[in-house]
Amino acid sequence: MTITKDAELVEVPFWFDPLCPWAWVTSRWLLEVEKVRPVQADWRVMSLAHLNLVQRKGEGMSEDYRNQMEKAWGPVRVCAAAAEHAGRGVLGPLYTAIGTRFHNQKRRDDPTVITEALAEVGLPAALAAAADSDALDPLIRDSHDEAFNEVGLDVGTPVLRVGGMALFGPVIRQAPRGEAAGRLWDGLALVAETEDFFELKRSRGRGVRPSFD
Repeated sequence: MTITKDAELVEVPFWFDPLCPWAWVTSRWLLEVEKVRPVQADWRVMSLAHLNLVQRKGEGMSEDYRNQMEKAWGPVRVCAAAAEHAGRGVLGPLYTAIGTRFHNQKRRDDPTVITEALAEVGLPAALAAAADSDALDPLIRDSHDEAFNEVGLDVGTPVLRVGGMALFGPVIRQAPRGEAAGRLWDGLALVAETEDFFELKRSRGRGVRPSFD
């Protein structure tokens, strides 16, 4: 499909936590969609830590996963601080900078990732201090609630809004490219036109992991 100059641009709010590998794959798909459909991502933060530790009260979580969620506060707080400092438009580039290091480069436990990512997008290193502060947590919760008040607490991330409907997903193992990405978008847009639609799902199966190729 060729994007014509007079095609009406559709903004797609996309809520992400930098730590989630599945949201990362879906976000890379949405960037592919931008190339072949009149779509533009509108990046927004959500918090897996807030979802799992506060809203779900940590119920049923292993000790290892709880530790991961405690660490999840830091990156999303830095994203919120970046948006407060430079405007929400910086979230897309910063998410790419952090996510590439976390997921593609497998550096989730590397303490230098945040400062590197901030430098890559031209933001001051001092924003990294936000990782250890709860000062911007109300802003994170407001953004988070905008999505999860609609989709409910029994899902995670990614969450995006299509045509006024907030949806969990699509959860995909690997981001399709080119026109294949566009066709997946077309199907999602059609689903979102059905007002009473709620769920379409299949099990990922044991051992299935996201691919960042």
